[in-house]
Amino acid sequence: MLRVEGIDLFYGASQALRGVSLEGEKGKVTCVLGRNGVGKSSLIRAIVGHQPVRAGRIEWDGQDITRMAPFDRAARGIAYVPQGREIFPLLTVEENLKTGFAALKRGQRFIPAEVFGLFPVLKDMLGRRGGDLSGGQQQQLAIARALVTRPSLLVLDEPTEGIQPSIILEIKRIIGTLAGRGDMAILLVEQYFEFARDLADSFAVMDRGEVVLSGNAEAMVENDVRRYLTV
Repeated sequence: MLRVEGIDLFYGASQALRGVSLEGEKGKVTCVLGRNGVGKSSLIRAIVGHQPVRAGRIEWDGQDITRMAPFDRAARGIAYVPQGREIFPLLTVEENLKTGFAALKRGQRFIPAEVFGLFPVLKDMLGRRGGDLSGGQQQQLAIARALVTRPSLLVLDEPTEGIQPSIILEIKRIIGTLAGRGDMAILLVEQYFEFARDLADSFAVMDRGEVVLSGNAEAMVENDVRRYLTV
């Protein structure tokens, strides 16, 4: 289980997160929603270890990871799909996937067959450079690279951004499939309400660095949530 308790995060003198708490469970999707600039990506960066917190606590599977380095978190099953995909454009698809090996023990350094089962298009593009793929294909590659690490917590930062509708539907199906296996917690940051609503088991809405609405999916009132998504 992921447990975030009252974290504060600063960039210099500017406070980005104020007492943020959140939980995520294996087999379930937790969605974080909000406009641009309200702290969603800062929360993700704190969870995966890319930005230190000033106060509060982050636990994964009962272990305090608040001060743990990003590579140690990755070795403990936390995988991150960043906003904007951040694949390596000059590496081939296969080489991009193999960058996920860094978090694995030597005997696990192979691409699981499941990756190509979920993303069959990548199997036909193994020799193609990442930068030559479409935006939707790059997003699939970014998720597949994360899955190579055999995560038990998958963190996705706005996976629908700049993606064509057909690929959005495919990514939604894949996230649902992964959650349905029951062995992976999924934390999804999103601005697209319908996408989040269809996947969420629980949700948290952020505004100005704080969680202003949260609860189980059944408690999600569309009008209340949309108030915090519109400019």
